[in-house]
Amino acid sequence: MAEKKSGNRLLALDIMRGITIAGMLLVNNPGSWGEIYAPLRHAEWHGLTPTDLVFPFFMFIMGVSTWFSLKKFNFELSAASVWKVLRRTVVIFAIGIGIAWLAKVLYGIYSDRQMWDIMTDFAHIRVLGVMPRLAICYCVASILAMLLSRKALAWSVGIILAAYSLMLLLGNGLEFSADNIICRIDHAVLGENHMYGDTVGGQYLKFDPEGLLSTLPSIAHVLIGFLCGSLITATADNLRRTNSLFIVGAALTFAGLLLSYGIPVNKKIWSPTFVLTTCGMASTLLALLITVIDIHGCRKWSRFFEAFGINPLFMYVYGTVFAVLLGALHIGDKSVKSLIYSDFLTSLTAGNATLASLFYAIFIVVAVWLVGLILYKKKIYIKI
Repeated sequence: MAEKKSGNRLLALDIMRGITIAGMLLVNNPGSWGEIYAPLRHAEWHGLTPTDLVFPFFMFIMGVSTWFSLKKFNFELSAASVWKVLRRTVVIFAIGIGIAWLAKVLYGIYSDRQMWDIMTDFAHIRVLGVMPRLAICYCVASILAMLLSRKALAWSVGIILAAYSLMLLLGNGLEFSADNIICRIDHAVLGENHMYGDTVGGQYLKFDPEGLLSTLPSIAHVLIGFLCGSLITATADNLRRTNSLFIVGAALTFAGLLLSYGIPVNKKIWSPTFVLTTCGMASTLLALLITVIDIHGCRKWSRFFEAFGINPLFMYVYGTVFAVLLGALHIGDKSVKSLIYSDFLTSLTAGNATLASLFYAIFIVVAVWLVGLILYKKKIYIKI
C-alpha cells in the first residue's frame, strides 16, 4: 500500500536504514560470485567482514523502528496492535516465499521441464531466508515487547543468548558439519530440499544461515535494537541520546569480542558474540549518525541514502526481484546479466573481472536508487 506522509522523521534512523539496504543490495548482487573483492565477501565460517554487518545492522534498526511503531499503541497488547503485527508478519514472510518461487520459475523457463511442473514444484523451495527471518523476529520481538517490561526484555535477551550458547557448546554448534545441532534441526523440520546449501573449507552441506534454531539469537538481536529505541525517546536532548548509544555500543562490542574467545563471532550460526558485537557496532553507528546529521546538521552527503531509507523493505524487495529478472531473462543465448557484466563491463574494465563484478553490483544499487528517488521526491511511502 502506498501513501503520502508528512511530519518529522528521525533522519539518522532513515539514513542508517538506507545505508544497510544499499549495502545489502551491493553485496548480494556481484557480477560473478567467483570475482569479489575481499571486503565484499562473507566470512567463510568464523570471523567478521564488512559484508557480515549489513544484515544484522538492518535487524538492529528494525528493533529501533519497532519501538516507535509500538509506541503508538502505548506498548499494549490489543486487538489493533496484534492485528498490525500479525498482518505485517504474514506479508513479509509471504513476500520472501514469493521471491524464492519467482526466481525458481524464471530460471526454469529455459530448462527442459514443463512450465506447469516448475510453477507447482513447491517441494524444492527454500522456506527461510532474509525476509522470513525478518518476519519471524519482528513478530516474536513485537509480542514480547507488548507483554514484558523493559527490564524483563533485557533479562530475556540475556536468557536467550545464554541458552543458545549452551545449545551450541553441547550440540557441536561451532562446527560446520552435519552433526551441528543447527543443521540437524533444520534437516529434521524443514528437510534439505527447503534449505540453503553452503561450502566451507571445500565441504558442501545443506546448512541454512537463516535456519530455525539460529532465529532465536536473531530475536534477541531485534530486542536489543528495541531497547536502544527506548534510549532515544528517553530524552529530547540529542547529546544525551548519543552518549547513551555510544556507551551501550562500546559495552556490547567489548563484551562480544571478549566472549569470542569462547564462542567465536560467526554470522552463519548467528552466534551470541555475533549478536553482541554487531549490535554494539550498530548502536555506535546510529549514535555517530545522530551526531553528524541531527546535531551538526551535515546532511548533504546522506541524501543518496534517504531514498533507500524511507522505503527500506520495498527497496530491498524491488532490488532483489530486479536482479533476478536480469539474471534469468535472456536475449538470444545470453542472460541480460551476462550481457551487462561479461560483455560490457568486463570489456570496459579491460578484462578486470573483479572490478567489473563490483561495477555490476553498483549498477544494481543505482538502478534501484533511481526508482527510490522518484518515490522520495513524491513523498510516497510503500508499506510492507
